[in-house]
Amino acid sequence: MLTVLSMTYYWLKAGHIIFVIFWMAGLFMLPRFFVYHQESEPNSPENARWIDREGKLLKIILWPSLIVVWVLGLALAVTTGAFQQGWFHVKLGLVLALSVYHLWLAIYATRLARGERSLTGKQLRLLNEVPGIAAALIVVLVVVKPF
Repeated sequence: MLTVLSMTYYWLKAGHIIFVIFWMAGLFMLPRFFVYHQESEPNSPENARWIDREGKLLKIILWPSLIVVWVLGLALAVTTGAFQQGWFHVKLGLVLALSVYHLWLAIYATRLARGERSLTGKQLRLLNEVPGIAAALIVVLVVVKPF
């Protein structure tokens, strides 16, 4: 099994990077959608369009990307023996935190669809920084491997 994974290492890595890009794009877009959604009038046609857009972003891009990122990432970790490296444990923790953030965004989309608007536009704009900070830390860990 490891031999097969080693032979496909570069394909796994390329696929992982591609789907990380898709996932991150969705994580940046969804909170921005929420800002515009909250600025629309409740029960308006525009409100309905935002509910539809958010649902499609989650269903077509975010959830599939999350699954592929995890599958390919774990396959890469097994192939490279990353589980024995300290930097990888921190990276894994950050990816887990981003996954929880993703789940929270999906829950908030459901709440918005029900008309619950518990956060302000400013709070949503600040939350939009979470994936960028996490991505920067992850890239440093993967490239530099500081420990």
